[in-house]
Amino acid sequence: MKKHGKSRVPQPLAETESDESERDESSYSSGSSEDEEEEEIKKELADVTFEELQRARSNGTLSFFQKHKEEKKQKRANKNRPMEASSKKPVSMFREVIQAPKKVVRDPRFESLCGKLDSEGFRKRYNFLYENDLPSERQALKKELKKCKNPEKIHEIEERMSWIDKQLRSGNSAKRIDAEILAKHKKKEREAAKQGKRPFYLKKSEIRKQRLVEKYEDLKSSGKLEAFVEKRRRRNAAKDQRYMPYRRSGDNAE
Repeated sequence: MKKHGKSRVPQPLAETESDESERDESSYSSGSSEDEEEEEIKKELADVTFEELQRARSNGTLSFFQKHKEEKKQKRANKNRPMEASSKKPVSMFREVIQAPKKVVRDPRFESLCGKLDSEGFRKRYNFLYENDLPSERQALKKELKKCKNPEKIHEIEERMSWIDKQLRSGNSAKRIDAEILAKHKKKEREAAKQGKRPFYLKKSEIRKQRLVEKYEDLKSSGKLEAFVEKRRRRNAAKDQRYMPYRRSGDNAE
């Protein structure tokens, strides 16, 4: 006869019972957490007025009842590993695989490493542009303008000619001439100071007088003095005529 021993529960059945108990515990814990959340929401709603609730419902937003989730910053376990990118975000076409160093634009006009601007030296080195190249280019553009019939091309030529005129005027500006006069005077006074003489400082009125003298000599040497004097005379006559009264105060109206 077979001996009947103690009945043993099969192993799968035992596992199912343990799983059920774990599920019950997890459901109980989740239920308790949900109850706690409901209680917290009720407490928050107790402090909120009815108007705010109505406004939130009408807008469709209940953001002040919800807790904002903090964005998790992705960190690398090792600095030598590549950064993990989210697969939910599309990769841009212009993504830089190898990050090149940022290009730094340097303007030599504002860099102390490039030194200070020597306007006199610049003028001496590039004086051929103002005396030869720009005037000859202007003459060529003037001839081309007479033959040209394309309005766009005419506009480009006129803009270029106006730029050349501006450059030539800046080369002969009163400010530049005054700076040249002052530089010559300083050089002369340095030589005199070496000989033990007292330095003499030019006033603005003296600089203006020397500028007019130089202008007079340049006009005389170029043969344009008479035309300049005639032009100045006509301008002064027109100015006097403009301020002249039309009728004397003592005359009676006819």
